[in-house]
Amino acid sequence: MPQFISENIKIAYEDYGKGAPIILIHGFASNAKVNWLDTGWVDILVNAGYRVITIDNRGHGQSEKLYDSKYYPAKIMAHDTINLIDYLGLASAFLLGYSMGARISAFVAMQAPQKVRGVIFGGMGINLIRGMRDSSEIIAGLRADSLEEIEHKTARQFRIFAQHTKSDLKALAYCLSSSRDPITKKDVEKIDIPALVVVGSEDNIGGSPSDLANILPQGKSLLLEGVDHMRSTGDKKFKQGVIDFLDKNSI
Repeated sequence: MPQFISENIKIAYEDYGKGAPIILIHGFASNAKVNWLDTGWVDILVNAGYRVITIDNRGHGQSEKLYDSKYYPAKIMAHDTINLIDYLGLASAFLLGYSMGARISAFVAMQAPQKVRGVIFGGMGINLIRGMRDSSEIIAGLRADSLEEIEHKTARQFRIFAQHTKSDLKALAYCLSSSRDPITKKDVEKIDIPALVVVGSEDNIGGSPSDLANILPQGKSLLLEGVDHMRSTGDKKFKQGVIDFLDKNSI
């Protein structure tokens, strides 16, 4: 993956296709390949006529690993996406963020609204405001010497996923300890751009998509029936909903 320097940090990205640009921002413990390439998102969006740009968030994938929580607040991680937009010479882009990537996308939209044509919050509904439970248990799970030591269900799921993605567990623990900046209802009300909120009905991490969409001035919601947080990225209804959203707002 090519890299650029964002605030003295090496950030990896990829650039595919032609058309209206959309930046894909992956979730915690994932990376661009796992979240977007392996699940078919890049091919589908390129074939639909969009320029697709993926980014490995700091501490993830092929981007630089940092071992200090001060580097990982979501409002700071958002700078990497804003800087990538500038680095590529784009006037603006659509954003598709999943889970932690959705939280980062919210801060991008708040900090640089003129650079965001529209935003999709995947795997993150009303808990964007309410926050996530179990974060301390997940951090402990990432720091455990082995998977066998972890009894907490959600912590085990994230540890298994992080090992599957060959992530740096130490960097992830620092990331999770600081990446969940509070976002208020008043903050969300200021995100006055086209927005789509997509969450699975069995997703206890993201929370209700309609409750968040109702706060967003231009928000719409899509509920994925029978889908949980870990399986949403591969859902066909999710992909079609995003393409419909982009086609409507690219005119």
